Amino acid sequence: MSFDIDVEVARGEARIALTFATDRRATVLLGPSGVGKTSVLDMVAGLLRPDRGRVRVGGRPLFEANTNCDVPAHLRRAGYVFQEARLFPHLSVRANLTYGAPAGADPTEVARLLDIADLLGRWPRTLSGGEARRVAIGRALLAEPDFLLLDEPLVSLDRARREEAMRAIERVRDEVRLPMLIVTHDEGEAARLGQEVVRM
Repeated sequence: MSFDIDVEVARGEARIALTFATDRRATVLLGPSGVGKTSVLDMVAGLLRPDRGRVRVGGRPLFEANTNCDVPAHLRRAGYVFQEARLFPHLSVRANLTYGAPAGADPTEVARLLDIADLLGRWPRTLSGGEARRVAIGRALLAEPDFLLLDEPLVSLDRARREEAMRAIERVRDEVRLPMLIVTHDEGEAARLGQEVVRM
């Protein structure tokens, strides 16, 4: 299975719990703001330790409370794209793409896939929100992850930029074929991007 998740964690007064298993390539966590979707991504990535449960991706155990298995975040091989693009302002788009990638990595194919080839020489401050998101996705892909985590990748984009980013994510889903866990609060995004939708 691509994702086998059974986690629970206390966050202040709230308790977040979710159980699902899927062998679909693109799974969407759908629900309103504040329900804990990002916390689930953080538990899968190893940034937040569950109080109990398990996290397995591609059959590989990343966290199992019963066996004290807890793979450190930097060894989980997750490509995490946060709500904010978090690009390095002092690096060009090309340098942002290859930051964290293996030595000698060529961004040409990823740039083609995400339709950002004409942006390689530009600086982050000159990018639109949608362009910055696509660069952030490209940087995650060039790090050669085993799976992708996308946290509200289309939030705060206008209609045109949202459509560009949506098409880019669809190409990643269909061509790269990595397991993807995508967070959104939008029903339309979930229906279009997800091969399976998990409601929270």
